[in-house]
Amino acid sequence: MTVKQLEESTTYLKNKGFDSPEIGIVLGTGLGKLVDEIENPIEAHYNHIPFFPLATVEFHTGKLIYGSIANKKVVVMQGRFHLYEGYDLLDVTYPIRVMHQLGIKKLFISNAAGAINLDYRKGDIMLIEDHINLQGGSPLAFKNVSEFGDRFVDMCEPYDLEMRRKLENIATREGITLQKGVYISVVGPQLETKAEYRMLKIMGADAVGMSTVPEVIVANHLRLPIVAVSVLTDECDPDNLKPVDIQEIISIAGNTEPKMIVLFKELIKEL
Repeated sequence: MTVKQLEESTTYLKNKGFDSPEIGIVLGTGLGKLVDEIENPIEAHYNHIPFFPLATVEFHTGKLIYGSIANKKVVVMQGRFHLYEGYDLLDVTYPIRVMHQLGIKKLFISNAAGAINLDYRKGDIMLIEDHINLQGGSPLAFKNVSEFGDRFVDMCEPYDLEMRRKLENIATREGITLQKGVYISVVGPQLETKAEYRMLKIMGADAVGMSTVPEVIVANHLRLPIVAVSVLTDECDPDNLKPVDIQEIISIAGNTEPKMIVLFKELIKEL
């Protein structure tokens, strides 16, 4: 990755009308309907943006959408990139750097995840307070990283406290149950074994997924405040484990999504 590549990607989007967005939003699996809330949308498909990776997962649509939500300019990633698709960590996080170059000041992230904490249920939303990286690498481990920011990035509070408090208050006001916890990120794409679920619980995870952590590391590198939520789509009880149905996961994500949209829209209004 070079500064010139980033500039070329950004120039392409600015020429399409992506003008100084304030908030970047990353939408996870089955969580694409927030784009219906965007006023005066301008779309850029990933395969048209210079140096952008291509989305390969069938339920990720693969475009950046610019417009307004609650009178704030936003840029939304509909479809993200994963290590399990064969990308490297620079590919996975490239869009975060592009959104930052466009001018975003805050980043919202969503994902679909499995509930390790058995007090949590399918269809709950979990506010991510901290994370554990089990993806076996870092998106900052490349030679010229210092051209983009400090090499050694502090991660003592990777998720913005002020936005977390606001989201908790919004959830209370709107009558939405908002769990809180630790998200653990694995490579995938295979789901976990019973023994692996037990290990993740011992490690302190409340939810497990295959995304988010690389993007959060890069956002911290760029000093972008982040808020992130997991929509819990399955319950990972090793003593009562059943085969996973991907279509059911997407269905549960879709059913829970309206609550996530309320949380994000209200937070946008308050920023």
